[in-house]
This record gives sequence, structure tokens and C-alpha cells, in this order.
Amino acid sequence: MTSDKKRKKVTVLSFINKKSKGEKIAVLTAYDFFTAKFLDRAGVDALLVGDSVAMVLYGEKGTHKANMEMMLAHTKAVAKVEPSALVIADMPFMSYQPSVETAITNAGRFISEANAEAVKLEGGVEMADTIKRIVECGIPVMGHIGMTPQSIYRFGGARVQGRKEKSRQYLIESAQALEEAGAFSIVLELVESSCAQEISKAVSIPTIGIGAGPNCDGQVLVINDITGMYDTFQPKFVRRYANLPEIIEKAAVDFIADVKSGKYPSDDESFQG
Repeated sequence: MTSDKKRKKVTVLSFINKKSKGEKIAVLTAYDFFTAKFLDRAGVDALLVGDSVAMVLYGEKGTHKANMEMMLAHTKAVAKVEPSALVIADMPFMSYQPSVETAITNAGRFISEANAEAVKLEGGVEMADTIKRIVECGIPVMGHIGMTPQSIYRFGGARVQGRKEKSRQYLIESAQALEEAGAFSIVLELVESSCAQEISKAVSIPTIGIGAGPNCDGQVLVINDITGMYDTFQPKFVRRYANLPEIIEKAAVDFIADVKSGKYPSDDESFQG
């Protein structure tokens, strides 16, 4: 159910405060104006313009093909809605890794050119200094640890993290380092459930899980996954809430049939001289 009543704006501060209030946080990805509008009306807490756009809209096999110009354009479209939800832009591969200066410049572009309200970047302890400098420049940062897609080749595939003690300790230390660096939230992707719970207790900022079990402070999923619009594969943690391909295909079949039979357009649907 949707409502035209404007919600109170979700800010970085109110996003953080949801954890202390015990309020679960719902985040969905969006890549265009109309999807963002519908999701905001539904009441989502944050809209993440994910680098997953490369896969779900452009048909790429991974997120590496997303670039700054692509991400800026999609972020600008989402922000155009002026949503109540917090707008977070995913920083694409190699837009922040080469140097702190590169990271600051590109993070700034998301704010000044695309009207994002925060950025997200991947990496643990090793990215803490970069996050600290971006935050010092006045740009809110969401961290992302666990199975980080931009480093998928290093992991040897989409493998659950935090099962072994060394991995577990790295993730906990990373989460604490990112909080200390000034991150306002951390995505935990494909993290073993008890490890994700431990991380969530170890930091005072919200943890947003994706394939990390029920004990995170919130959850994020890709909109194309929950609506069935991305059918290349379906991870175990994805719950389908709709089957849009079936609806779209039926609409197209009905249209084609009406055109072929002459039922469309009718006189009422035609401009009369």
C-alpha cells in the first residue's frame, strides 16, 4: 500500500538512531526515477544506488563494469525524486581504491553532481583511512565488509565470510575500525550469521545485512531480485515478493493480440478529426 503523505526525511543521524531505538532498517536498491518514487512511497528507509546496476540493467556478469559516469547518472535520477528515504550512492570499482585523493574527488562528485546524501564503499581495516578522510570532508560514508563483490576474484567466488576464526576476527576488527573512522553504517554481505550478530553487538552504528542472517540491524536487497526482474541466478537469501516478468509478458501478449486482431486502438482511443 502506498501513500501520498510525505514522510519525515530520513537523515544520516536518524538512520543511526534507528539502531538505539531497536527499529529494523529496510533498504532497497533503485536505479531510476520511477522505481525510486514507488519505493519511497512504500516507506523504505534508504535507497541504495548500487553498482549492481551493471548486472541487473546492463546485463553484465559482475559489478566491475559500473563506472563513475554510469553511477552518477543513475544516482541523479533517483535523487530527482527528492525522496524521504536516504539516498546512498555506491562508489564503483577503482573510483576510490587508487588513492585517498581520488576517493575524495569521486565521493564529492556524487554529492555535488548527483545529489546523493551519502556514499558507500567496500573494504575493511585497509579502507579506514580513506573513509576517515572522506568523512572529514563532510561526506557521510556507509562501509561494506564481508564478501565484497568488487573483490570477488580475491575470494574465489561468492563465498560466505566469517566461518573461520581468522576471518571472523578480521571482520569484527574491520567493523570497529570503520566505525572509528566515521562510517555511519556498515553493510555485511554473505557473513556467517553468528559472526554478523557479533559484529552488530560490537559497533554502535547500524549493520545492514545481505545474506548475513536475521540479527543485523537492517536488511538490503536488490529490487530486481525481489521482483523477479533479474533471473540469471537467485541467491539463497533472496525472497521473491513479486513476479514482474510474468505480468509484463502477459501485458505484451495481450497488446500484440489486440493489435493483430484489430481490437486496438478502438474509436474511443483514436483522435477524431
